[in-house]
Amino acid sequence: MADETNDMSFLEHLEELRFRLMKSVIAIIVIAIVLFYFKDLVFNDIIFAPRKLDFISFRAWCWFSHTLNMGDAMCVTSVDYEIINTTMLGKFTAHIIVSLIGGVIVSFPFVFWQFWSFIKPGLKMKEAKAVRGVTFYTSILFFLGVMFGYFGIAPLSLQFLGNYELADVKSTITIMSYMKLVASITLATGIIFQLPVAVYFLSKIGIVTPQLLKRFRKHALVVVLVISAIITPPDLTSQIMVSVPVLLLYEVSIVISRRVQRAAMEDEA
Repeated sequence: MADETNDMSFLEHLEELRFRLMKSVIAIIVIAIVLFYFKDLVFNDIIFAPRKLDFISFRAWCWFSHTLNMGDAMCVTSVDYEIINTTMLGKFTAHIIVSLIGGVIVSFPFVFWQFWSFIKPGLKMKEAKAVRGVTFYTSILFFLGVMFGYFGIAPLSLQFLGNYELADVKSTITIMSYMKLVASITLATGIIFQLPVAVYFLSKIGIVTPQLLKRFRKHALVVVLVISAIITPPDLTSQIMVSVPVLLLYEVSIVISRRVQRAAMEDEA
């Protein structure tokens, strides 16, 4: 595989990269057009769903609250903020941006596969076999992160920020502000959940070792807390909800790095 890649000129590499980038962009645009057409479904049932009282996350929290004999302590009983549009192009712009973001999320497996297909021929046969299924695992982690952000962090953030009281100021949130919050949280958590994949490749090239990860575990905790504070509102519950799974992924990454190191030592032996 590496020999075939070496036979290609620099311009041929650029041409192949351009071709794969074009296919990725086309896939994103096609999915974005489909989502643009089904705007009622996208906005009513997905984008604006986290502000409805019957949202699945709200019902789950309420059930959990009753299970712990806490009454309605964790139940969401009202949504006191309104979403408004303040510009002529506001709704249309939000429609386009949501469609494009949705296109990126839905087409992520295809886009990553295009990216991986460009890199894979440069690997040795043994290296390519060692990372078999990387597109599948990367996509699963990405969608798990997106779902975690959408069902877990976004509703909490909307409730906290939308119902935050300051004197007699009423909350009227613009559609762009609402959309940016939901999109940034879901994409951020999707990317954060790629930590095990990133550690795997960094371990393969020798930059990261399990000993290094263990040594900087406390530092990683601080970094995770900082990141969770950035992508979530300043309330303890949201920060804990982000920090716990990321710290678990960090521990999983240590196990992955250890296995990579063990396999490399066996190969050398």
